[in-house]
Formats: sequence, C-alpha cells, structure tokens
Amino acid sequence: MGHLLTRTQIQRLVAKHGREVIEHRHMQIERCCYQHGNVTTFEHSVRVACLAVWMADRAHLWYRVDLKSLIRAALLHDYFLYDWHEKNAGHRFHGFTHPATALKNAQEDFMLTPVEKDIIARHMFPLCPIPPRCREAWLVCAADKYCALLETLTPLLRALFSTRTS
Repeated sequence: MGHLLTRTQIQRLVAKHGREVIEHRHMQIERCCYQHGNVTTFEHSVRVACLAVWMADRAHLWYRVDLKSLIRAALLHDYFLYDWHEKNAGHRFHGFTHPATALKNAQEDFMLTPVEKDIIARHMFPLCPIPPRCREAWLVCAADKYCALLETLTPLLRALFSTRTS
C-alpha cells in the first residue's frame, strides 16, 4: 500500500477484516451500552479500529503490522459486555479490570492470535501498568486514548460554547 488511504478505504478494511467480530451476536450488547458521553461501546470500538488503521497508514507501517489482528483486537478491546455506568460493586474499578474481562470474553467467542491478546490485555496502559509488547497494541492504545478524550470532551465543549453564544 504505497498511497494514503481514504476514510472510505479504511472503513472498508475494518468491515472486511472485522466482519466476524462485527457480526457476532454479543456485539449487540455493545450497541446498547454507552461508553463515553453519547457514544456506544460498539461505535467507540469501530472508531478506535478506524483510527488505528489510519495511524498505521500515516506512519507507513503496512509491512510491519498485522492488519487483520490490529482491526479485530481494536474491535474487541472493550469487549467486557456490560454497562459500566450501572451502579454495581463489580464495576467500581472498571478502568483497571475491563481489559482482563474483555480478553476473557473475546477468548470465549473467538480464536485470538498472540497479537490480538496483547492488544486487548494492554490497551489501558499506563492505567494498567504493563506496557504493550507489539506495534499493533501501541497503535490501539493511542487510538483508544484519543477517541475516549474526544468522545468525553466534545459534548462538554459543545455545551460550554453553546451557552456562551446564547
């Protein structure tokens, strides 16, 4: 891939390599649970996958990353399958515990590569202190932080600036 990918090309790659994950019945749970602001866990995971592919493309990493594993694990990185906003003692340390839960659930539903396992288990670095081992995991870790920041701050900034202009 010698040229820079368009948004449509990236979305097609995510759809192609992520099909098995996207079509799995448990992804319906992600479509119903909110992750950050008004963004569902499913939407967040797709955004992370697209951004990770975009980052790999812009960094010219095509021959140094496993694209299919990057996409599949980006879609599964938050595969914890519950609404973490619900008041529940088990969700109290969600930020620290959900990578292990997501990995456990993903291993039950899919055959995972070592790269996919690393991505899912370590995407919360540095909150979870063990750093990623592979390039793909670093890409997903960075994409996740960026998407989470935008998803959390965008509604707040819109509210702030809409009250100033009124």
